[in-house]
Amino acid sequence: MNFQLRKQRLLAILDEHGTLEVADTARQLQTTPITIRRDLAHLAAKGLVVRTHGGAVLPRIAKDPVSFARKATAQLAQKEHICRLAAAEITDGDTVFIDCGSTTFPLCRLIRHRKLRVVTNSLPVLFELAGSAVQVVVAGGEVDAERQAMHGLVAAEQLRRYQVDKAFLGVDGLSLARGLSANSEQEATISLAAAAAARQVYLLCDASKLEQDKYFQFAPLSLVDTLVTDAGAPPALLAQYRETGLRVLA
Repeated sequence: MNFQLRKQRLLAILDEHGTLEVADTARQLQTTPITIRRDLAHLAAKGLVVRTHGGAVLPRIAKDPVSFARKATAQLAQKEHICRLAAAEITDGDTVFIDCGSTTFPLCRLIRHRKLRVVTNSLPVLFELAGSAVQVVVAGGEVDAERQAMHGLVAAEQLRRYQVDKAFLGVDGLSLARGLSANSEQEATISLAAAAAARQVYLLCDASKLEQDKYFQFAPLSLVDTLVTDAGAPPALLAQYRETGLRVLA
């Protein structure tokens, strides 16, 4: 199969699924991974695809980083404060995980000049850090167009293969009684996989999410090493979190 035919097949696969993995595609097209990587590099140079770790996505899949950033402007001052505290915890040379939440997203702008490796399932994080000093690794999987993220069993399995120094996670709800809760089982699965791969787990959570219980409880407070929140959190409540053994930055 020549390049023009492979090009048509690659674009057809991407048009159907939004993403592809090199190894699977090489088997499907009965060629070598080296050939597929070379083809993807050619297509990326023409702006037809965007390379990810182990594969590629269509540019339209990441067409909404601007709208994602607009969503992230809700309580922006608090989120930027939280991310400044989180960035101070990162050491040059670290490998860190950043999830797809809007609370963790501002962290990208604070670290893009640093020599780090960032593992993520977030397309906005990928495109914010692309071309920066940061090496970006994307956990592949099913594309969640609404969340602009990779989810599913493949993404979770890939994350379990990594060893990261620090995982920075968002959450929909946190309470003393029920621990961490989410509105989506998919996001909870990714959070658990990232936490299992990390030496230290940081939960980035603005004060409005404290003592909130959402649909799906997925982990106890003990999953987290450090809670990073904002100055709007009641001091008495933060003291209660600290009494559980949780380190708190606010």
